[in-house]
Amino acid sequence: MKKVANDISGQFASPPCFMHEIDPDYSGLAVFGANQQSIDVCRWRKAERERLTAVRLSLSTHQRQTWDGRIARHLRHVLGDVAGQTVSAYWPARGEPDIVSLLKEISIEGAAISLPTLAASGQTLAFCQWHVGERLVKGRQDILEPVDGMEVMPDVILIPAAGFDKQNYCLGYSGGLVDRAIPVMARRPRLFGVGYSTAEIPTIYPQGYDVPMDFIITERGLISLNPNGTVKTNTIK
Repeated sequence: MKKVANDISGQFASPPCFMHEIDPDYSGLAVFGANQQSIDVCRWRKAERERLTAVRLSLSTHQRQTWDGRIARHLRHVLGDVAGQTVSAYWPARGEPDIVSLLKEISIEGAAISLPTLAASGQTLAFCQWHVGERLVKGRQDILEPVDGMEVMPDVILIPAAGFDKQNYCLGYSGGLVDRAIPVMARRPRLFGVGYSTAEIPTIYPQGYDVPMDFIITERGLISLNPNGTVKTNTIK
């Protein structure tokens, strides 16, 4: 049977009965289906990210400041002894939890602070040292970055979570750049997702490149997974 060019990119007038039960390889839609699913998930995640950001921005300044203080206390507890450690953080934007006071505290205690920097290609991330008080400049995609920071290898990465689920996956803003950077590191850093409890959703529909966090930190405490896969929340007074 002669194959019609570009037929897999067309649209069906209505869903054929039981098409979902046909082997994709037999139907010729394996590539199309996979690509379309990826597109649909990408669109959903973008919309969900925007929705959750709007929810976060709807919180009062007082509410966010109260929760920021709790998040900082939880983070300080889980970080433990930071002397000699390199902690990669983020500069808060659009109502993200403000952890700048925590960065000042752990810097005094001997931690080196770094911030993620987008490479000129826009395809990879580097982690560059930054000292509290040093000037930051807007880089690509308006990300605030150190001016002349030396590239370092973080022991801990704090990742702002627009959304997160009970499998400790984060819906972030880097387009997967942080997740893709982790597997190629010489050693795996500890990964902490940071967000408000309002950002919890049933699933972020994790993709192949998504990396689960060791902990999710919210104003309510630390969310982690037990070895059997069940969720454990530790509330710290």
